[in-house]
Amino acid sequence: MTHSLLLEVPESIYQPIVEEAEAEGRKIEEIALERLAVKKPKQIDDPFEKFIGSFDSKGMDWARRHDEYLGENLMRELRGENE
Repeated sequence: MTHSLLLEVPESIYQPIVEEAEAEGRKIEEIALERLAVKKPKQIDDPFEKFIGSFDSKGMDWARRHDEYLGENLMRELRGENE
């Protein structure tokens, strides 16, 4: 089953699709559908991201695992282990 979808897109999105379709001899709709079908990970605003790399963490892997470390600390607090 297929469905029709009418979209209004800005020129900055439309033009590259037109150029790709022309270069490959394909329909604009084909290129647009391929781009819509690509799954991208959901972007999450991370309030700590702006601090990544701003200080020396003595070799720890804070940049990669900061959410995990914060979660572990929160669990210790909830259990009353940090007092």
